[in-house]
Amino acid sequence: MKVALMSNPYNRVDLFQAAGFEVLEGPARTTAEMIELLRDADGALVNIIPATSREVLEACPKLKVVSRMGVGVDSIDLDAATDLGVLACNTPGVNTTEVADHAMALLLALTRCLHGSIGLTLAGKWGTDREAVRGHQRAVRRIAGHRVGIIGFGNIGRAFATRIKGFGPSEILAHDPYVPQLTGDLYGVRMVGFDELLGESDYISIHCAATSETRHMIDSNALGQMKETALLVNTARGPLIDGGALAAALRDGKIEGAALDVTEVEPIDRQDALLTAPNIIITPHIAGFSPTFLAECPKLQAENVIRALTGKPPHGLANPEVIKTIAVMRGGDGGRWAGVPDFSTALAV
Repeated sequence: MKVALMSNPYNRVDLFQAAGFEVLEGPARTTAEMIELLRDADGALVNIIPATSREVLEACPKLKVVSRMGVGVDSIDLDAATDLGVLACNTPGVNTTEVADHAMALLLALTRCLHGSIGLTLAGKWGTDREAVRGHQRAVRRIAGHRVGIIGFGNIGRAFATRIKGFGPSEILAHDPYVPQLTGDLYGVRMVGFDELLGESDYISIHCAATSETRHMIDSNALGQMKETALLVNTARGPLIDGGALAAALRDGKIEGAALDVTEVEPIDRQDALLTAPNIIITPHIAGFSPTFLAECPKLQAENVIRALTGKPPHGLANPEVIKTIAVMRGGDGGRWAGVPDFSTALAV
């Protein structure tokens, strides 16, 4: 069997070779290049860009499994993958610690005014511009005694809750329509509706997936429901926030500050209004990274493909409904799954 790997210095080519697969590795900067690389592959490692679209999947009749680094799979057309009988795999939990830590760091950077005060010191103004220093002193805030809201209460949201709890917030709220209060109780968190979280939280951190339902969940209306002193952190996915609305809210004083590790378009355009908005911090989508992540994730990503093509369940499956599609295929001529060991009964769906 053949596996296609989009060029990445962290690809574990050795694992595929040891498992007896023929490896095709090369650049795929465009959809056309991606199709050319994956056209004859049985499995593939894919990245965020270009997207693993329906066009790509339909052009690759042998493809059975695609595997992406990390938790997010928003660059894969899950509906198309399910329709065509292609497993869309991820590596859940592999960078939960890193993302939760980064969200905590961004919130602390906002509350402690680190971005502006560090810049002031580096500019040599500590001793020469006392009023500027006093301005930062007056703006510094504490987390203790304030209410923290978490949007999305999966693994990363829960990890963030355990971290923020040590800073003594008056209450931790969370909104997640798929999580019951019983789970919230385990973390000392009160599960609430979306509007209640927006209106009551002093600090808000976003940790949910990007779907058609959550796109622009933070828009001008949502921003208008927040406190004028609210601070917003997003280490999840850029499309969750309407960037133009956020820039306007910061300029107009609708909320006090924001810190983002993700933006709607990445890399962010140099002309994006967010780059000139007041009291904003933007990091270049690095929340999930660390040496530990870069050692563990490529291994799990590769194992997803190897396991799926050798009759074993992958580590993470984002479209479990595909199992039904594959079962139907196997009931006929097998389609793209002809000759591949059946793993279906081993998968939790």
